[in-house]
Amino acid sequence: MISLFHHMLELRRRGRTFAVATIVRTHGSTPQVAGAKLVLDDQGTFVGTLGGGCVEADAIDAAREVMAKGGRTLRAYELTEDLAWNSGLVCGGTMWILAERGDDALMIEGRDVLEDLVGAAAGTAQPLAVRTRFRRKGRQHEFVSRAIEPAEGAPTPRVAHIDDQDDELIDVIAGKPRIVIAGGGHVSLALMRQAQLLDFDVTILEDRPHFAGKERFPGATVIEADVAETIASLHYGWHTFLVIATRGHKMDADCALAAVRTNVRYIGLLGSRRKKVMIDQMLRQEGVDEARIQSIRSPIGLNLGGRTPAEIALAVLAEITQARYQSERP
Repeated sequence: MISLFHHMLELRRRGRTFAVATIVRTHGSTPQVAGAKLVLDDQGTFVGTLGGGCVEADAIDAAREVMAKGGRTLRAYELTEDLAWNSGLVCGGTMWILAERGDDALMIEGRDVLEDLVGAAAGTAQPLAVRTRFRRKGRQHEFVSRAIEPAEGAPTPRVAHIDDQDDELIDVIAGKPRIVIAGGGHVSLALMRQAQLLDFDVTILEDRPHFAGKERFPGATVIEADVAETIASLHYGWHTFLVIATRGHKMDADCALAAVRTNVRYIGLLGSRRKKVMIDQMLRQEGVDEARIQSIRSPIGLNLGGRTPAEIALAVLAEITQARYQSERP
């Protein structure tokens, strides 16, 4: 599914105008979270959702108004019993929704950032954090400013308290995470199953036909070819995680050598500390930079104590998840 930013780019290329409505803050139970967006075009078609019901209908009206007249509106919607009677949103919380013209939403610090956001959302460029500051005036809020910077920390939108008056919606724009697994054995199969539950795109690299069948790895991209050569040829996005779990030390070493010569930011090697020492020595003999050698994570996975393929896969994905969400740079 394409991102909302790619949708905006397509609208712009066709000469269409549009408005963006964004939930900048929530309080209590709400049908959508801060950062949720809806894009309304000049023909009345919208993509995305703010939770449905009459709240969304009113936000669409606000977006239509700013698209025609310019400016911004930032409204509070209290999901009270009276509102619930008409909309079905029996939540009891409050949402603050910012509506603005597309050109205004995408002009940050004097520069149009749509192309940057498209790349970040596609995973082909570094994730970005869009910081929208708003000022609280009792239950009412007003837009203050917007900034953009490279993202750090959890790739999920969140609201940060700035001071007694101001808060910020920190909206992290990043692509869907991808895990590339070198090897098609039992651990790889368990990794694929658990990674799909976490909404990763999964790619399996395997040179043995019996272990490279698509029926073995349903829903994954399976590449049957020389594994090390394939590692060297792939494009790695910002949120790509490479796990080396082949059938032997020699192939693991070849894969590690191919991997360190790419731009992939996370390389995990399944196996013992002894294997890592041997592969490190080989990489040094090949002239690989020491910092790049030390960036290989091995033994990969948090020490959870498990030994079965499923338990090993859990430990590996726990470490990868930790790297994604705890500001740890792969």
